[in-house]
Order: sequence, then structure tokens, then C-alpha cells
Amino acid sequence: MDTQNIKQISDVVVRFSGDSGDGMQLVGTLFSDAAAVEGNGISTFPDFPSEIRAPQGTVAGVSGFQVHLGAAKMTTPGDGCDTLVAMNPAALKANYKALKPDSTIILDADTLTEKEFRKAGFSTDDPIAELGLTEYNIISPAITSLTREALSDLGLDIKSATKCKNMFALGLCFYLYNKPLEHTFDYIERKFAKKNPAIAQANVRALKAGYNFGANTHAFANTYNIKAAVLEPGTYRMINGNQATAWGFIAASQKSGHPLFCGSYPITPATVILEELAKRRDLGVVTVQAEDEIAGICTSIGAAFAGSFAVTTTSGPGLSLKSEAMGLAVMTELPLVVVDVQRGGPSTGLPTKTEQSDLLQALFGRNGEAPMVVIAASTPSDCFHYAFWAGKIALERMTPVILLTDGFIANGSEPWHIPQMSDYPVIKPPVVKNIEGDYFCYDRDPEAYARTWAIPGTPDLEHRIGGLEKDRRKGSVSHDPHNHHTMTELRAEKVARVADMIPRQGVVGAPEGDLLVVGWGGTRGHLQGAVDRMRAEGKRVSHCHFNWIDPLPRGVEEIFSKFRQIVVCELNMGQFAGYLRMNFPQFDYKQYNKVQGLPFTVDELVSHFNTLI
Repeated sequence: MDTQNIKQISDVVVRFSGDSGDGMQLVGTLFSDAAAVEGNGISTFPDFPSEIRAPQGTVAGVSGFQVHLGAAKMTTPGDGCDTLVAMNPAALKANYKALKPDSTIILDADTLTEKEFRKAGFSTDDPIAELGLTEYNIISPAITSLTREALSDLGLDIKSATKCKNMFALGLCFYLYNKPLEHTFDYIERKFAKKNPAIAQANVRALKAGYNFGANTHAFANTYNIKAAVLEPGTYRMINGNQATAWGFIAASQKSGHPLFCGSYPITPATVILEELAKRRDLGVVTVQAEDEIAGICTSIGAAFAGSFAVTTTSGPGLSLKSEAMGLAVMTELPLVVVDVQRGGPSTGLPTKTEQSDLLQALFGRNGEAPMVVIAASTPSDCFHYAFWAGKIALERMTPVILLTDGFIANGSEPWHIPQMSDYPVIKPPVVKNIEGDYFCYDRDPEAYARTWAIPGTPDLEHRIGGLEKDRRKGSVSHDPHNHHTMTELRAEKVARVADMIPRQGVVGAPEGDLLVVGWGGTRGHLQGAVDRMRAEGKRVSHCHFNWIDPLPRGVEEIFSKFRQIVVCELNMGQFAGYLRMNFPQFDYKQYNKVQGLPFTVDELVSHFNTLI
């Protein structure tokens, strides 16, 4: 190809979309992996349909995968897309509003039929005109029939050959953005070659056919090249938030010397954590797929009593079911981490969409005075870091901890700079092995307020724990009202003193200004992107993001006092804003809230922030 047709660009957003059976998640992942191997910065956003199997060809059944790749670290998957791959009219209709001006649309011409138009809800036989897309660059090869033709001599049935059309579309995108095919060839070889060589050959051929179609037909006026990002030296791999969470727990287990136990019930979008942990029996990980949410957490509490580092994983509805057992973990003061991968609610809600609406449930959703440490991760890769620290706090302070992630960062992926474990601290649980005199299991460390951990079976350390209120020293049941008041205060103070373990709250940007943008958890990338854009325009805007929720870090009041206005941005109706009002009522908090099952966009944030200043 003539090199004059190659344009250098700094970044691009590509969205793959089609029916949930069209393999869009796979090709999106493969495109991302190929770009990552070349050194591009990557941020992805898988978007699954909420219905398990919506009718084929309908908007409700559209599955999407968006990837933002560039010559720098990408903090968001992009607001809109530069290239949209739509495998049918429904995919076009579901995604056309995300198109940037002058975008390219790759549409399978074989699906442009009256039947498909009706299923997608079009009222005419011209979806391009109906959606107002006539000014866009539309490429519509007959992807399905061209794929079948390329595989015609392999002896595959029509259904098997048709399934390879996603690889044809991927090949087109590899050509358009000058990405190498070899990494994907290796993946296909590993996945299919031994079990089904014919399928492996078919996928490779379909990928080449799509690439060659782009090269031979000159369908694109230009192709594009994106330079490698300048990243910190080291070893990287692509990781999603659920994988990173699982590995953070394994690291904490290794650093503590206590085996990792996970008792969980599968629930979208948290199931992958359980699946990932189940692979690591070689590292001493024990997993139990329980019959329900209550059994999952109760097995984990039992494992904690027996000396394991115990975790349980769930999403919003499961967190509700676990609430009574979480109170038991508070009362017994056992080390336990509860992961809540937040999704749209209430009830079943939007099970595959993202939201931040479980915060108040995490803080207060238990009967009685039952304080728990609450932490929130912000990116796919830092799920590792906060999972590790959730484990460290639980094990060293003998307390249950809630780790909040969300569907956006749990399913999204980015390059992860694999850390040196020597950079992570040793975890030292307060295990007691022998003691002179009587053992009092609720005696506490005078600084941390953590009780000691006597593993069952240790001679002379017999003790009782359970859900009834305990004597402040012995662990025996106590109904004394003053003792109950004292124990309630001690449990609250133990959580409050975790603030001594965590860093002071920081601010990105100038320490004072006109507007402070406040967020927590998985919104960090979009909020920082908006603030960076406004600061580049000379505006006095800074960003304060929270990962430590309960207890709040030290230094918050000092930061807030130096800004004229504070806006709290959340994917809920204002739960963190209300929590800040409880803790720092002297400040006036404005809110910007979104509850659409989607992350913020940088454009909408910048637009709103400009109205404030």
C-alpha cells in the first residue's frame, strides 16, 4: 500500500457491535490486545445486553465493545467512536448516537434486508437516511457472504462458517489501523488448533480475508497509524478489574501466610472473580461455589474463624442478602473482605450495566451499629492494589472490609504495570499462639484496637465467639447494658483508627481554585479527563478523588476549604454527597448525577463544570 495513505493520529475510538452471539466481546478484546502488544495505551468498555438472550436482530440484544487506543496512557474508553462496526441494523440503531462527526461505519450489507429493518424497529427501508447518517463514511461489504465464500472449501456447515464473520470484521479493522495479525493468529492457534483444527483454520482465513478486502478494494481513503505510548518501563499485561481483584487477594494471602478462601454465589458482574480464584489451587486458594449468597458469606466467615484469609464476592442484590452475616462478622471481629461489584438497580435492575448506587448500603446496610471499613477501587488495574489493602486491613485489624468496584471497571481492561511484590508490605495478622495465664479473646491492641486471632485447635487458647454481644474481654455472652455500649464504641473506634493506616487525601491540580471536582470509585478517569481539559484552557479547576470511604482520610477539610465551589459527581442520585454533608456540613456541595447504566462522558462533565464557573 502507498505509504502516503497512512495518517498518523494520536488516538482513536473503535466500537464493535452486533448480536450477543456475534462475538463482539472477543474481537474487541483481540483488537485491544494487538494494540497493547504494539505499546498503545488502552482503555476498554464492554457493554453487554441485560437480557440473557434477547430476540436476535433486536436493539435489546445488541452487545458492544468499545476500545480507546492511543499514543499515551488512556484514562477513559472515549466518549464517542471514530469507527463503528455494526454487524446488523439493530447494532447501528443502538450505537449511532455515539458516532463522532466524520466517523467511519462498517456495516454488513448482507443484513440490510426488510426483515432485519423491521426487527430493529426501523420504519423505512433506508436506515442510513432514517438515522441521518448520510454524511458519514459508510463501508458496507457483504461480510457474511464474503466470509462463507472464503471458507467454502473447508467443509464447514453454514452455521459454523457464518460464526467466523466477526473475524472478517476484525481483519478490516486491523487493516484500517495498521495492526499486526500475528498476535491474533497465536491466540487462535492456542484456543482452537488442538481441539478443532478446522475451526482454527477457518478463523485465520476469515481474518486474512477481511484484511485483504480492505487492502485490495481500497474501501478506505486512508489508513491510520498510532505510535506506541511512552509508559513507565516494566512488564505489562492487559487486565480487567475482576481479574485484578482476584490477584490482589492472592497477593495478600501470600504476604500474610494465610491461605485464601472464597465462598461465593455467581452473580453478574462479579462472577469472574470467583472463576479466576478457582484456577489457582496451585497457590493454595480454596473456592466454594455456594448454593446462595447467604451460604457464600457464611462459609467465608467459618473459614476466617479457622484461620484463612476469607473473601466473598457479590453485586448489589447479593450484598443485601449478605447483610445479616456481615453483622455477624462485625460482632465476631473476624477478618473478611466482601467485594461488591456494583450494577444498576434496584432489584434485578440493569444487571450488566454500571452504577454507584450501593454506597449507602455498604456504609449503613446492616442492623444495629455495625461499622465496616469501606474502600472503592477506581480503575481496572488498581483493583489489585485496593484488593491487597482490603486484605491487609481485614487481617491486621481483625475487621470485615467492603471493597466496592463497579461493572465499568470490573469488565473494562487496561495495560497493567505488573508490580514487584517486594514493593508491597508484609501483612502481619495478630495471631496468638501461646500466652501466659488466661486468654481473653477480646483484649485489644492499644493502638489499633484489633483483638487477637487464636486459630481453633491451638492449645490453651479455647474461646467463644458468636452473634450475641460479648464481654469486652472474655468473649462470653454478655447482656450487661454498659458492656454493650462499650463494645459498640470499641468496634466503631477500631474502624476509625484505620485512618492511621491510609494516606492523607490528595488533590490533583492546584491546591486552591474556583472549582473542586469530587468523585469516588470508578469515575476517576472521566473526571480527571474533564479537569485536565479545563486546566489546559487556563481554568482554575482541580480534582479530589476518594478511594477510602470509611474511614475518610485525613486532610479532607483542609482541601475543601480552599475552593470557591465543590461539585460531587456520582453515578447515583447523590449518596456520597450526602455522606460528605454528614461529615463536613460546613461546606456547600453541588451535585452532578447520572443514573443511565453508563459511565460519565468527558464532554458532558466539561459542559456542566463550565456552567458552574
